[in-house]
Amino acid sequence: MAFWWPLIVLGFAFAICRFLLMLIPPNVPSIEVDSSDVVDDGNQTKDNSYIYIPRRGRAAQSDKVQCYEPATMKYLGFFPALTPLEVKERVAQSRKAQKIWAKSSFKQRRQFLRILLKYIIEHQELICEISSRDTGKTMVDASLGEIMTTCEKITWLLSEGERWLKPEYRSSGRSMLHKKSKVEFYPLGVIGAIVSWNYPFHNIFNPMLAAVFSGNGVVIKVSEHASWSGCFYFRIIQAALAAVGAPENLVDIITGFAETGEALVSSVDKLIFVGSPGVGKIMQTAAELLTPVTLELGGKDAFIVCEDVDVPHVAQIAVRASLQSSGQNCAGAERFYVHKDIYSSFVAQIVKIVKSVSAGPPLAGKYDMGAICMQEHAEKLQSLVNDALDKGAVIAGRGSFGNLVEDAVDQFFPPTVLVDVNHTMKLMQEEAFGPIIPIMRFSSDEEAISLANDSKYGLGCAVFSGSQRRAKEIASKIHCGVAAINDFASTYMCQSLPFGGVKHSGFGRFAGVEGLRACCLIKSVVEDRWWPFIKTKIPKPIQYPIAENGFEFQQLLVETLYGLNVWDRLQALIKVLKILSDQNSPASSSTTSQRRNN
Repeated sequence: MAFWWPLIVLGFAFAICRFLLMLIPPNVPSIEVDSSDVVDDGNQTKDNSYIYIPRRGRAAQSDKVQCYEPATMKYLGFFPALTPLEVKERVAQSRKAQKIWAKSSFKQRRQFLRILLKYIIEHQELICEISSRDTGKTMVDASLGEIMTTCEKITWLLSEGERWLKPEYRSSGRSMLHKKSKVEFYPLGVIGAIVSWNYPFHNIFNPMLAAVFSGNGVVIKVSEHASWSGCFYFRIIQAALAAVGAPENLVDIITGFAETGEALVSSVDKLIFVGSPGVGKIMQTAAELLTPVTLELGGKDAFIVCEDVDVPHVAQIAVRASLQSSGQNCAGAERFYVHKDIYSSFVAQIVKIVKSVSAGPPLAGKYDMGAICMQEHAEKLQSLVNDALDKGAVIAGRGSFGNLVEDAVDQFFPPTVLVDVNHTMKLMQEEAFGPIIPIMRFSSDEEAISLANDSKYGLGCAVFSGSQRRAKEIASKIHCGVAAINDFASTYMCQSLPFGGVKHSGFGRFAGVEGLRACCLIKSVVEDRWWPFIKTKIPKPIQYPIAENGFEFQQLLVETLYGLNVWDRLQALIKVLKILSDQNSPASSSTTSQRRNN
């Protein structure tokens, strides 16, 4: 006992010291980011406060990306649509900076993350307001989808990022026991990202954080529907990089249309694409150059509710799963399957909540839901509803509109609950990306699984049951990339987990260990374990010229290493040693010499 007491005291003292060190705040400098030209102080000049009427279709594209508030149609400004030559120049500048940044320490990279985290926490309202103005989402939706997710990713990288990028030792197997095997992770170079508009802050920071922390440069093409906010968020990144002495142009934001994105694909070492399934041109360019690609292409997530749940509790989650960011959420729930025993009560609860939801300009009043970001998308949503109604569906309830600006009426769509839906309807097959809740009955777990898998998409699912075991069993049989048990989208908030789907939802993963390492050149390395005392030596029977019993030696060696029982392996080992002994004898050397002469 006397022996253990000093160890216990030392361990206790160590724990106290660690705790006290945690109480000392890290020295994180503040950064200044100019926001004077993006804050709406109510004193806009006549030149930049007019109502913008965007042109429709391909005619809308020009050499400028025009920006406006979807919720009010107020004009925000414009940004250049970069040419392919300009894109290649931006990537070249990032590549030059990356060669310097690749030598940076993890200490320097963590400080970059801490500076960003400090700024985000201190400027939540500013970040959310800019996202709200550019995409039409509410401040609460912006906080959930922009701030929390990004802060979670930063804190995960601070806690575990270095660990997963350090060399990882692996077993060497039986034939290489005298070797050390490891995997090393090196920066790829310049990562390209083409990101969607629905979460402009997080969709920029998500690939940027992984790329920069793993030693890469990154060039991000922001959506033409969220360029105004993206270019402001870029200022935050620039200021944080400058604060840690990072080289200029390590991170860059580019604006433009399809041509700009295609040029990026042909210039980078890896591409991360977040958007819609219509990416044929991008995939063709990537395939020609063998550029590795990660695709996140949206989904049609199933939300399954068994009969043994707390209906009011799950109904609240269901509405949030559908209406978050006005339904413009790649991981949002789009198909609701409810057990027939609770179908009526669940629908009644959903309708009650949805009827209390009001949609309107998010910064003009207290509204529960904001605008539809993309021009003409409300028309598409209505066409999906009309198709369902024509095929027998019924509108069970709708939310209300607030005080809408006359020129922005077409940018809003009321939250809508549909019942009596089935899989012949486009609404149950196509990604809606809007605030529509179609609810369908099921009678058995097997039927729910079959319905959930009857989709060309396979991003995620949410399964609710009073029995966690039952919910996990159902989720395990759904062909998708992420699954939440008795919750919605919790998988994305766990940033240690990879995110991505199957089928038309894409391939590859970002986030988590897998996403971080996907930004790396993964190199397998083998070295001698006891160098220089034990070195690799080719056994004499298989040295050139090959001995007559060379193949016999190989057969016995395989049996020695991989035989199914110890006795057979020992017998083979004795024969191997005998061959080696005979091979080293003078008579054997003479025979070999004679064979050479012949």
